[in-house]
Amino acid sequence: MLSNFEKSEDLHEFLVLNRSLFEKRLLDVAVNVRDKINEIRLIGNINLLDNAHHLVLLVVDQEKEEVSKFARKEGVLWAKFAMTLSFKLEWLRSIRRTLWEFLNQYDVLCGNTTKTSEIFYKETIRYNDLIDHFTNGFFMSYSKYKDELIEKQQKLVNNLSVPIIPITPDVCILPLIGTIDSNRANIIEEKVLLEVGRRRIQTLIMDLSGIAEMDSDSIQLFLKLLDGVNMMGCELVITGLRPEIVRNMVKHDVDFRSKATTKASLQKALQDYLKLDTNRNTNSFIDFYNS
Repeated sequence: MLSNFEKSEDLHEFLVLNRSLFEKRLLDVAVNVRDKINEIRLIGNINLLDNAHHLVLLVVDQEKEEVSKFARKEGVLWAKFAMTLSFKLEWLRSIRRTLWEFLNQYDVLCGNTTKTSEIFYKETIRYNDLIDHFTNGFFMSYSKYKDELIEKQQKLVNNLSVPIIPITPDVCILPLIGTIDSNRANIIEEKVLLEVGRRRIQTLIMDLSGIAEMDSDSIQLFLKLLDGVNMMGCELVITGLRPEIVRNMVKHDVDFRSKATTKASLQKALQDYLKLDTNRNTNSFIDFYNS
């Protein structure tokens, strides 16, 4: 077996000269990852074998800062393309195991077979420390990128969940769908007040025909929103209140008729506030909205 290795007096050079053997052994050890190598390369343009060889050379050369940079780069790539972390864990364990096998072969070829336990212990700390350093850096980078990505996506969802649509320079429509809980009610309040001030909206038509449920806390927050919009000089028109929502409001003794005008439907509100007949343009908008 030893005859298969090219001998070198330098560990770095030894790993370079025997790269093909290192990669073959690594693939033998990383049983679950080896079948995914091509898939990972296609998804994220990541060459696992090149990166493994690069890492072990950084480790044996004790390039701690370069290991940190490499870990951060790898963490972002794996997070960006949502690749499976279990594969990365197995790959790193396999790299560590293969590296130690090759360190042993290097010692044998160099005649260093009588190392004291103290020397071996120091080597263990030196090499394992940098691999652990890479692992920690990778997961910190991965987690940070994922958290930032989730935050950006949440902001996008929040903005899309409050779609204020301008109809005229003074009139806008806010169609709401789904369930309004306390968290979403706060988001709606923040977005609406911001847009009323920014767009100088004179009349805001809030269509609630798509709202399936509002709990008591959400209703109270909804009333606060009405107060805030009124304080900004904007007239509120509420359309499409469902019977179950109305029953819940009555149950909690909520009456907002002094804060907003109610209309049976969005179409009725458009006819009244935009002074439009049910001509083709109005019907086109209604058809678009209902679709």
